[in-house]
Amino acid sequence: MAEFLTGNIRNIALMGHGGEGKTTLTEAMLYAAHIVDRQGRVEDGNATTDFDPEEVKRHISISAAIAPVDWKEKTINVIDVPGYFDFLGETAGPLRVVETVGIVVSAVTGLSVGAEKAFTAATKANTCRMFIVNQMDRDNASFDNTFKELHEHCGSSVVPVLLPLGEGPKFRGVVNVLEQKAYEGAYDKSKEVPLPEEMKGKVQEALEYLTEQAAAADDDLMMKYLEGEELTHDEILSGFHKGMKDGSIVPVCACSALTGVGIARLLDLITKYMPSPAHLGLTHKGVNPATGEEVSRTSHDDEPFSAFVFKTIADPYVGKLSLFRIFSGKLTTTTQLYNVNKEKLEKSNAIYILRGKKQIPKQLLHSGDLGALAKLQFTSTGDTLCDPNNPIKYPDLVFPDACLSKAVYAAKQGEEDKVFGGLNRLIEEDCSLRLEKNTETNETLLSGLGEMHLDVVKNKLESKFGAKCVLSDPKIPYREAIRKKVSVEGRHKKQTGGHGQFADVWIEFSPILDKEVDFEFEDAVVGGAVPRNFIPSVEKGLRENIVHGVLAGYPMVHLHAKLFDGGYHPVDSSEMAFKTAARIAYKKGCMDANPVLLEPILHVEIMVPDEYMGDIMGDITKRRGRIIGMSQHDGMQLVEAEAPQGEMSKYATDLRSMTQARGSFTTRFERYEEVPKDVADKIIAAAEKTDDDDDE
Repeated sequence: MAEFLTGNIRNIALMGHGGEGKTTLTEAMLYAAHIVDRQGRVEDGNATTDFDPEEVKRHISISAAIAPVDWKEKTINVIDVPGYFDFLGETAGPLRVVETVGIVVSAVTGLSVGAEKAFTAATKANTCRMFIVNQMDRDNASFDNTFKELHEHCGSSVVPVLLPLGEGPKFRGVVNVLEQKAYEGAYDKSKEVPLPEEMKGKVQEALEYLTEQAAAADDDLMMKYLEGEELTHDEILSGFHKGMKDGSIVPVCACSALTGVGIARLLDLITKYMPSPAHLGLTHKGVNPATGEEVSRTSHDDEPFSAFVFKTIADPYVGKLSLFRIFSGKLTTTTQLYNVNKEKLEKSNAIYILRGKKQIPKQLLHSGDLGALAKLQFTSTGDTLCDPNNPIKYPDLVFPDACLSKAVYAAKQGEEDKVFGGLNRLIEEDCSLRLEKNTETNETLLSGLGEMHLDVVKNKLESKFGAKCVLSDPKIPYREAIRKKVSVEGRHKKQTGGHGQFADVWIEFSPILDKEVDFEFEDAVVGGAVPRNFIPSVEKGLRENIVHGVLAGYPMVHLHAKLFDGGYHPVDSSEMAFKTAARIAYKKGCMDANPVLLEPILHVEIMVPDEYMGDIMGDITKRRGRIIGMSQHDGMQLVEAEAPQGEMSKYATDLRSMTQARGSFTTRFERYEEVPKDVADKIIAAAEKTDDDDDE
């Protein structure tokens, strides 16, 4: 396979809403370049970049996958990025390692939420952007309507570059505005044809607009343009490149991934006009781990080697594959690899480039290229690999916060190690997952970005590692407390022949106002009513029993217990007897002390567009929550609220539904509050039913 120098490499991530043809577009590019013999289909489960069993089964992309397309002595590293919001974590890595983001939109449905989010993310990542208007072959397709939407949303930066010849079933070709040439036909059979008369006015209008935007990207060109001088073709191209670089020009291209019309010309456009790692002239900034000083690298082979690991693939058979982008220098099988994050030297016996699941061995990769290293011992996603004599650490990846949690159990007793070992391997692949133990409920929680996300993880665990798990709604860590002071006797007397059991304690229970203290024991016994050696047994008996409250079995908190009197028998009293007496006093006393149920309250921050404010506020109220503040933030409304944790377990799904996935939220624990009586009654009844089921 050919080697490609930095100037001949193009890195592009295809992003956008789910179902708008990113995987089909990738497949069409591969077919047009004769890299695959036939164009695979998502519906048939044979697309190059959708190779995971879950992707084949669901007919959607789940993981970002690479497919290099060799076209006219250049290579385009296409990264097919999932569009469904449950897999938003897959966008973080690709955005770090590409120069261009191709945002795929449908010519039928127009600008979608996924496209909006992709445009925003690409803008924040400071990458070049282009819109690819796909599905031009479908009924009701309209390039003009779609372009109008893009123009309204993104402003004057969007510029038509590949205009369609025909629409719907009559879509037969495209016109390159930059070249003022028309092409008809599909894939690499696309040939130049005379520009249709009816298109000349439209093409001229588009060229004038493109020229104006190109001039605006360069002060000298703008001066010449304003003075009425005509810009040359080379000057327009120069302005176009500058505009791409600073984001003031976003090309819009028409095509049909399904029929292949416009695909070859799209590949031409990417290779001729989209920036290579060398063209941008960008420096990749990091820090020297030894000094903490900022250092930078450029994408040249003669720079010290450095690479960034943007994704990990965990395979139980092949082992771990670390996908990387070379930011500087070149990589050979003898290059020393120093992992700055782990402060370890790594060894890899093989370098690959990936095309879907196919691993193609390489002896050399140049600066700017994407590749994979096998079986690195210490390296994980987000790590920097570099020359040990010229260390640099690139910034960490930032993944979206997990917003939905499920309790995870092994389906079969004894397979816990297998299940949690497999989950930890999957977390290496997907850094938006989180696995942690809840000490309050003693459950292990698996957290992700949505119901589908966690369901995919469950299925992957079984197919990859042969481990079955059960996911269930997590328990809410309720607590119990008392509201008044009581004094109560706990008396334990049992005669069984021989030595009996006897203990008598008088304990005063009262609530603690300091919410930082869960339990206090006070020894107020005088006169030896309870022998000194048995008093620790009373405290121990109470501590063992307050883990189960008297209402619904939740831990009792903020409880002060004062032992002030009691009785004993010189023969029949024992440590066990006093522990039992303490338990009797605890249960009797707390039931008489106006016990209440407490629930965790979350501080919630919700980011939504203005038009959804009414729905959001009404929904929070229905969840027994309260709004505590609102403010503008990045053109969105930031709503701050407090709501019970028990009412927020499905909020990730509900918010997505209410806002068409435009909203997002974060939560943090705030405090405990008393549960309203009607709600508490239901919780207590549910706890009693669970106890009855367990007894059976």
